[in-house]
Amino acid sequence: MIKKILFAIMIALPMCVAAQTPKFGVVNTATVFDAMPEKATAQAQLETASKTYETEFKKLSDELDKKYAEYQSLEASTPESIKQRREQEMQELNTKIQQFRATAQQDLQRQQEQLMAPIEEKIQAAIKAVGAENGFTFILPDMIPLFTGSDVQDVTPLVKAKLGLQ
Repeated sequence: MIKKILFAIMIALPMCVAAQTPKFGVVNTATVFDAMPEKATAQAQLETASKTYETEFKKLSDELDKKYAEYQSLEASTPESIKQRREQEMQELNTKIQQFRATAQQDLQRQQEQLMAPIEEKIQAAIKAVGAENGFTFILPDMIPLFTGSDVQDVTPLVKAKLGLQ
């Protein structure tokens, strides 16, 4: 009886293992992301916002340069209190410029995250759909793999097709 059970297990085990062979895939998300038409729209919006900040930054920088030129053109006989007031104005303006720069960078970063998040979510959904439809166990990003065996499939074309990209 025990021999029959062991024999049945020995026959069934290879069949179970063969039925559960993991299927691996890799995807180059950067290629897919670059092919997305929404990327160009998002980049255009970011460039517009960036140019707006650059224009405002230039105005503030020009104002600081003007104040500095005025300060340098003060005569030696100018009272010290006036010189100190001008120096303080330049320091305050410089602080204002630094704060503006930091705020602008944070805002541009936030806008980039907001604009790119839907694109990334769409790519992730396509990767999940390709994985489910084709029975993949894992789909990993194709980020400088040291070795890729012959049984690993590049699913980048499948993901692009799922998204309707060329």
